[in-house]
Order: sequence, then structure tokens, then C-alpha cells
Amino acid sequence: MTAAKPPAAIGTFLAVRQEWLDRRREDILEPALPIVDPHHHLWDRPGWRYLLPELLEDLNSGHKIVATVYLQARAMHRAEGPEEMKPVGETEFVNGVAAMSASGIYGPTKICAGIVGHADFRLGAGVKPVLEAHLRTAGERFRGVRHSTAWDAFDGLRNPAYEMPPGLMADPAFREAFACLAPMGLSFDAWLYHPQIDEVTDIARAFPGTKIVLNHVGGPLGIGPYAGKRDEMFARWKKSIVALAACPNVSVKLGGLGMRLNGFGFEDKPDPPSSDDLVAAWRPYIETCIAAFGANRGMFESNFPVDKGSYSYPVFWNACKKLAKGASAAEKADLFFGTAARFYRLALPA
Repeated sequence: MTAAKPPAAIGTFLAVRQEWLDRRREDILEPALPIVDPHHHLWDRPGWRYLLPELLEDLNSGHKIVATVYLQARAMHRAEGPEEMKPVGETEFVNGVAAMSASGIYGPTKICAGIVGHADFRLGAGVKPVLEAHLRTAGERFRGVRHSTAWDAFDGLRNPAYEMPPGLMADPAFREAFACLAPMGLSFDAWLYHPQIDEVTDIARAFPGTKIVLNHVGGPLGIGPYAGKRDEMFARWKKSIVALAACPNVSVKLGGLGMRLNGFGFEDKPDPPSSDDLVAAWRPYIETCIAAFGANRGMFESNFPVDKGSYSYPVFWNACKKLAKGASAAEKADLFFGTAARFYRLALPA
């Protein structure tokens, strides 16, 4: 009996095909270089489980991952209670994983040393009790909030399970909620698409005392109406990136380019991409961001398991190390470790 072919996608994500990923093996570059992975998820979804055992398989695949930061993914929300408090269940879950890791039983990596949760910023100032609940739950590990504002007119880029209206960052209620972050010592992770980057610039200028990090180099799009327009889209993306980088309170995550929406099509190849393939595709984006923000405001990120549909964890970090080849020792330390540790205030050994 022939085995069923894995689905091309699970919901809006590319499916992980481990047999396909296993076709690509590479020696680990610079295995002693410390890395903080500042962007990964955990979840248990139909057809897709990525919990501590699966994360450990990736973390222990050769690179020296000293700590990780968890990013909200609508995982383990409470089934009961007030709607606005349900996302606190995700922080409860992740803080438990962090406590397991802190025992040392699972190795030296400080897993989920920082936690970024979710709160609905449409609540306005009413979001404060939710933020307080997150802080009570995870204490020193809770570092910030992500409220996705990703929107596009093309239906294929909208998530029906988490659909947001356009222009949400300009909404007065959203800004009332945003104003709660800095006084509570919290940062904001911004996830949206490249035509929306200027919205981040606007709110960053309005709240210069709030730390913001742009996720996934600003979500450059390459499917639907954006397909076949890479040069045109890149020019628009670059202009917005340069303007955003002028805001000193904003940093950028260098990664998240393995999603279907980016349109690189790695998943359509007979074999998974090599680190050289990734470097060739990503160099313009990564080098533009580093030139604009500087290494001290840039941090490489895996975005696993989302990006695992396109390439493996060890190949990804090899690509990052090749992209940083021309950096000084201090710049490399920032890109792989220092920037993330400072931004998320991680208590890690020097």
C-alpha cells in the first residue's frame, strides 16, 4: 500500500516533510558560536505537533543554541473565562516549558528564557489587566506582546482564524493599549506585511520610549498579486526599511523568509535548499537590514517550526553564518547573541 503524500500545506503554513528535509545534510559551521534564537513557537495542532521534544531535536542538531525566546502563536489559550484573558493560557503553558528547561534535565539551553505573549490591543486601556496577568504568570520571563496587524487585500494572505482589519496600528484604541507597554517594561513585536511597514514607523515615532522589533524583515510578499514582481516589491520594501531604521527604538529580526507568502518556492524543489541556496535568495534582504539598522539592532531568528516547511534548522543557521561572514567579531556577536539578549533582557552568561 502506497503511503499518503504529505499535504502541501497545513492551513496557511507549509507542511513539514521530514523525509524531504533529511535529503540535505551539511557540516555545522562555527559550532562554538553562541546563538540566542529569538523567535520560535510551540503548539499541538491537528496534524502538527511541535512541543518540547520536537524543539529539542532542532536545538540539538549541531549549533550552539544557548537560549530561546518564545513568540505567541495562539497556542493553549484557555478554554474558559473572559475572552480577553484566554491568551494568558499560552503564557502559563510556555512558562511551564521554561521551568522544565530551567531544571537542566533537558540540556544547557535556556529554552523560552523570554516569552512574548498576546493581548488584544483593540481593548484600548482595558488591556492593562491582561498584561498584568501575563506578568503574574511568567514574572521575569514575560518580556512583551505581539498583536499581529498583518493584512492585505489579497484573500490568500489573510488568515481566516485571525483576521485583522487594515490600518489597525492607527486605531485610537490600539494606541491606548500600546501606551501601556513602556510603563510596564514591555516591548512590542510587530508582525505585518511589507506594504504596511510604514505603519510601524508611524507608531514608533509616536512612542519613542517603547521598544519595538520588526518580525521577519517586514514580511516581503511574493505570492498572489506580488508574484513575479520581486524587483519592484524589493524597492518598495527597502525604502520602508530605511525609513523605519531611523527610529532608534526599533530593531529587526533577520529571518522568517521560509514562509509560503514570501514566494521563494523552496518547497517546490525536488531537494531542500542548501545554505548557499538560502544565502543567494536572502542576501539582498539581510544585507539591507544590517546596513540600515546596524548589527546592534539586528538579530537572526529561526521562526521555527513555521519555516521548517522550507529548510532544516542546521541548514538555516549555516546560512546565517555565511551571511555574516564579512562582519567583525563584535558585529557577529550582536547578530547571533547580543542584540536578542539586550532587547529581551535575558539573564545569560557573558
